[in-house]
Amino acid sequence: MPHRNARLTPHGRRLLIDRVTAGRPVAHVATELGISRATGHKWVRRYRQHGDEGLLDRSCRPHHSPRRVPDHTEQQIIDLRRTRRLGPARIAGILHLHASTVHRVLTRHHMP
Repeated sequence: MPHRNARLTPHGRRLLIDRVTAGRPVAHVATELGISRATGHKWVRRYRQHGDEGLLDRSCRPHHSPRRVPDHTEQQIIDLRRTRRLGPARIAGILHLHASTVHRVLTRHHMP
């Protein structure tokens, strides 16, 4: 699903591609569809590189989260919670983390 302010839906992108492949200039088609020339060229380029897949919406989720708690640290938090029944503040003191970080990990793993 396109985001709220998107000017073109996948159907609109298909119209753009159909008109451009029929020989119309990208600038003219872009004006008709109410988008910038640069946006029109972007969709044509994506279509040429990826075919119909290039016209679909892309995820806006980040590719990586550099500040995320490493998996081995999450496992340590879970192990301390299960074996010693410690709360977030105590676990945070042992692992030198912030209590809110520990609480967030426990909540994500359904361990209140």
